[in-house]
Amino acid sequence: MTSIIRSNLFKNKGKLFARSISTANRPNYAFAFDIDGVIIKGKRLIPEATRALKLLNGDNGANRKVPFVLLTNGGGVTEEEKAEQISEIVGVRIDPKAVVLSHSPMQNLVSKYQDKRVLIVGGAGRKCFEVAKKYGFQDVVTPNDVMHWNHSAWPHSEPITDLSLLTSPHPLEFSELPIHAVMMFYDSLDWGRDIQVMLDALCSKKGVLGTRKEDYSVQDVPLYWSNNDLIWSTDFPAPRLGQGAFKNALEGLYKTLTGHELQSTSFGKPHAATYQFAEQVIDFIAGTKQKRNIYAVGDNPAADIKGANAYGWTSVLVRTGVFTGKGNSSQYPAHIVCENVEEAVEKIIAKEEGKL
Repeated sequence: MTSIIRSNLFKNKGKLFARSISTANRPNYAFAFDIDGVIIKGKRLIPEATRALKLLNGDNGANRKVPFVLLTNGGGVTEEEKAEQISEIVGVRIDPKAVVLSHSPMQNLVSKYQDKRVLIVGGAGRKCFEVAKKYGFQDVVTPNDVMHWNHSAWPHSEPITDLSLLTSPHPLEFSELPIHAVMMFYDSLDWGRDIQVMLDALCSKKGVLGTRKEDYSVQDVPLYWSNNDLIWSTDFPAPRLGQGAFKNALEGLYKTLTGHELQSTSFGKPHAATYQFAEQVIDFIAGTKQKRNIYAVGDNPAADIKGANAYGWTSVLVRTGVFTGKGNSSQYPAHIVCENVEEAVEKIIAKEEGKL
C-alpha cells in the first residue's frame, strides 16, 4: 500500500487501541465482518452480533482477544462517525481504526489528485465532502456546487438555498474551473441530478462543464466508484438497489450518448485493493505483520464471498442479510455457511484454538 495509508494508520501510533493485542498472546487468525446484514440491518441490531463481538474481545474459552475489522461497502461518513454509530447499536466499543468503509481505500488517490479539482458524489449534505477533505483532497466540489452555479444543470431539483450544503458561499465559475476526476463516495440521494452532472463532466472538453467534446474515443476525466453493490440489505424485507445499480444506469446512458464504453476504476468488495487495505489495518491492530488466517463474514455472495474467495481469505456466509437460502450460494459458494455471526465466531474460535 502507499505511504498515505501508512501515515493515516500510524501517525497516532502512541495511542493504542483499548482492544489491542498483547505481544505475548497474539492469535494467528482474524476476522473481517460486513456490517449491513451481518451486524445490523438498517438501524436495527442483529441480536447475535453483540455476543459475537464480545467473544472477540476476550470473552471466550481461550480468554484472549482476536483482531477484527468491520469491512463494509457502506460509507458516506467518516470512519469515526461510523464506529460511533455501530458502537451505540451493538453496545460494544468499536475503534474507528477498525472500520474500513467502501471509500477508505480511496485515500490512495490523494497523491494523484491532492491539488486537482475532484467532483465528489453521493451521501447526505456535505458529509462526503468532509470525508474527502479529511483524506487530504484539497480541491473538492459537489453536485450541490454545480447547482448553485447554474440551477438549469438539472431543472427538476430545487435551487440550492441552504449555504451549509455548499463548499463555497459564492457560486463557483465552473466554465473556468475544470473537473479533473469524478469520485462516487456513496450512494446517490438524487439519481437524476447526479447522473446528469456526472455525464456533464465525463462528456466535456477537458472537464469544463457545459462543453461537449467531439471525440469520445478518449475519456479525459477519470471516474472512480467506492463500491459496485447492485443490492444491499436494510431492515426492509427485500434487498434495496445500491451503488452498482446507479453505475449500470450511468454506463448505459454514456454508451447511448457517446457510442463508447465508460471506463472507470472500482473500490470496495469484491475488489482486491479493498482487501489489501483491510489486511494492513488488521496488521496494525494485531501489532504485527504476519501470515494469518482471515475469516471474512458476509451476507452478500456477489460481494463478500466472491471478494474473499478471490483474495485468498476464508469466506463465511451468514443467512441474516441478502442471502437467506438453504445450503450454500450456487454462484459464489462460501467455505463456511452459518445461520448468524455468533455461530460463525464460535465455530471459528473453537477450530483455531484447537478445541474441535
